[in-house]
Amino acid sequence: MDAGTRIEQALQGAVTRADVAGCPPGLAAAMRHAVFPRGARVRPRLCLAVAAACGDDEPALSDAAAISIELLHCASLVHDDLPCFDNADTRRGRPSVHRSFGEPLAVLAGDALIVLAFQTLARVVHQPQRLALLVTTVSRSVGVPFGIVAGQAWECENQVDTVHYHRSKTGALFAAAATAGAAAAGANGEPWRVVGETIGEAYQVADDIRDAAGDAEEIGKPTGRDAALGRPNLVAELGLVAVCRLDQLIADAIAAIPACSGAADLKLLILNEAKRLLPPKLAQHAA
Repeated sequence: MDAGTRIEQALQGAVTRADVAGCPPGLAAAMRHAVFPRGARVRPRLCLAVAAACGDDEPALSDAAAISIELLHCASLVHDDLPCFDNADTRRGRPSVHRSFGEPLAVLAGDALIVLAFQTLARVVHQPQRLALLVTTVSRSVGVPFGIVAGQAWECENQVDTVHYHRSKTGALFAAAATAGAAAAGANGEPWRVVGETIGEAYQVADDIRDAAGDAEEIGKPTGRDAALGRPNLVAELGLVAVCRLDQLIADAIAAIPACSGAADLKLLILNEAKRLLPPKLAQHAA
């Protein structure tokens, strides 16, 4: 089974287990709206790719790790789109959760997805030592002091540390995806952290480029939000030279791959995924 199918089936299973008789139907619908239809699923794909590179001898555990990270990502998008933060009307080319279901259900849907991520991990009964490490790894990526909650909180500060802001808000889940993939397969996850962090930084650079110079219809969400909200953006600092920075980060991520049996396949995956980071029109313009 290919990684994309594994991810979608596992996500469907997790959300379906929450959407049962007795669950408020509006909340269940808002959760589904946040998770489906699929986005790029970059983080869970990275998690499964690293697990595969390390042997992936417990696919149920690597699946749980991958989708827990994706559920946390989806939750962060729901909260990020709220009027108190980005006030974004669209996400993935359709109305954001709070526009479709109202702010109260959007807040609750994001909260429920966070809990569901850890419920998904808790359902895995094999390999308790690996599971304990995964819970620690994933919780570190979403909480404080350096997780996505901390990254969101930097937006509330008068002075923003750009490095900490990007490393927490974007890099944390990528680092978790890489380290969790290795840990799920029984390998040491720490050597993989720099791979995830570097890919996360590349993704942030690409996101800054899309926000500053992209087309809202093409990328499926509003653009110009960083400038409107006074947030750090590498394009504002570097111009479209930021594209060169993006290319270097991809090369650095590949160079950081630890020695493993699946290194060649993982390198190819990273190169292929890098092509998706910028929409074709924007990549052509930047070139």
